[in-house]
Amino acid sequence: MPPSCCGCLSQYTHHHLVAFLLTFFSYVLLHASRKTFSNVKVSISAQWTPAFTNGSAAAFSPGQTWEGNHLFADKEQATLFLGALDTIFLFSYAVGLYFSGVIGDRVNLRYVLCVGLCGSAAVEFVFGTLTEWLKIYNVYLYCGLWVLNGLLQSAVWPCVVAVMGNWFGKADRGFVFGLWSACASVGNILGAFLASSVLKYGYEYAFLVTSVVQFAGGVVVFFGLLTSPKEVGLSLEAETGLSPVETDTDSHRPLMSDEEEEEDAEVDDRHYHSIQEPEDPLAEAPLPVTFCQAFCLPGVLPYSLAYACLKLVNYSFFFWLPFYLTNNFGWKEADSDRLSVWYDVGGILGGTIQGFISDLMGKRSPVLALSLALAMASLVGYSHSPNDQVINAALLTTTGFFIGGPSNMISSAISADLGRQDALRGSQKALATVTGIVDGTGSIGAAAGQYLVSLIESKLGWIQVFYFFIAMTAGSIVFITPLLHKEVREMWRERQALRRQL
Repeated sequence: MPPSCCGCLSQYTHHHLVAFLLTFFSYVLLHASRKTFSNVKVSISAQWTPAFTNGSAAAFSPGQTWEGNHLFADKEQATLFLGALDTIFLFSYAVGLYFSGVIGDRVNLRYVLCVGLCGSAAVEFVFGTLTEWLKIYNVYLYCGLWVLNGLLQSAVWPCVVAVMGNWFGKADRGFVFGLWSACASVGNILGAFLASSVLKYGYEYAFLVTSVVQFAGGVVVFFGLLTSPKEVGLSLEAETGLSPVETDTDSHRPLMSDEEEEEDAEVDDRHYHSIQEPEDPLAEAPLPVTFCQAFCLPGVLPYSLAYACLKLVNYSFFFWLPFYLTNNFGWKEADSDRLSVWYDVGGILGGTIQGFISDLMGKRSPVLALSLALAMASLVGYSHSPNDQVINAALLTTTGFFIGGPSNMISSAISADLGRQDALRGSQKALATVTGIVDGTGSIGAAAGQYLVSLIESKLGWIQVFYFFIAMTAGSIVFITPLLHKEVREMWRERQALRRQL
């Protein structure tokens, strides 16, 4: 059983806290800008179609200007295009992840992270604010900008996970990463708050606020982030707050590994020295793994496929929840934005609590499987939610707990476990690459799902969309079943061995 969380956390330095906070808020700002787009879809749809204000358009603007805003004939066509934009973004984001992870293991993580944050902020400003100010409405321009936005944003997640993996060991990784992975949900909450606060002035101001804040955050990260304990001369013991022997077994062996501890001679030879000691530079700098090597590591493929199904569901809530609440229940757009926050609250609680439980158990997949099974039940319940905001918020929180929690675990703690396993002893530079593979595969599934959501909703209605979510959640369980079977057998053997000792 791992040491207590309080005991481990007390060993960390202020450098660990700064790395935690800067990487945390980097992704908070990125997700806040993403949430802005999902929160203003109703306003954008109204701007692109004549549905709501056509009768009084002459009172606001000349007829030619009003007709120039008509990209689509009706709301259904606009909705399909918004779904297509989500798909375009996620596909480009997925492709970018496969490359950005490899780049992150070969280039200074801070540089890659800042390019992603500042470049994405600039693109979002052009997409949502500048085009509206200049009255430029063009389908191909929107698509091109969103492709570029996806590529730039893909540089952020592998880098922040790699930085966190450099600073924090495995002993309490489930809890630390579970708490840290709330960054996406906190970003959603911040984005919903900022968008709803300025939406009355026009959707372009929602994009303006979030893009400016994100760009400023990128500048702060560039000047303040330390990507590794080596940059401040910390020893490997200080890196994790554990003894040298514990560092070896806990920093590099994932929870799904069933190998025994290394021999004491190897441990002593590797860790009883400071990183500051002069050594051969070539020996100090391990070569990064290739993409194919990382993809073939144990556990990477099943977790990637499971995450493809799960991220489809999670991101469908992210992209479509405010739109669904407004169109299905007739609530105001600002009210829908604020109500959607409860899904993210559930995700924060789920990621932290489930990560802590997985630390106590020493296994990840049993916690994931149970949570996903309960997620299917919560989806059935939410699909029949009455037109009551209090009940809807309670059901949303429950659904977010059982869907957002496992999603956060796979994308952060489990990705770090996979990038620190025993097969990588000769090359520790795999965290960003493995994270890019897992998140990239997940984003491909999410990308395909977003267009399917808009298509299923337009043809069959929202209830069929929720059945689609239930099927995808079941798919996640299927893909982790081999790992679940393996870890349950390990737990059973450990219990039997303990009984014999007693």
